[in-house]
Amino acid sequence: MISSYSDLIQASRSQQEAQRLLFVFCRAELPDDASADERAAFERGEGGALTPVICVDKTPDEAPDFDALAEESRTTGQAWDVVFIAAMSGRGGMAPSTDEAQQPLTMMVESIRLGHISNYLPLDSQGNAVSLG
Repeated sequence: MISSYSDLIQASRSQQEAQRLLFVFCRAELPDDASADERAAFERGEGGALTPVICVDKTPDEAPDFDALAEESRTTGQAWDVVFIAAMSGRGGMAPSTDEAQQPLTMMVESIRLGHISNYLPLDSQGNAVSLG
């Protein structure tokens, strides 16, 4: 069971093939047509829509520490509330390249936009797994 970013890094390093991690950082936003109840729930930290604002791919060695990853994301100037992570397995001991990750990363962004998030690990801004219902 992965409950934190450090668990994810440990698990990715234990895989038979080298891994590349895909990250989609999202901001929680309230739709313009939200009802009063939806607005109240959003103010309590519930509901809203997740909008992808940053996407990047890295090997576990390029992002071994969540604090460094979060700090790097802050340099973009984009605020975010949750990051979704997926992993790609390489072949022959080599992690997938950034070029090989582009299409899966684009598909991941689109999937999140459509609300299909069950295949990804969601982490909060401290690197802890969160349950999104």
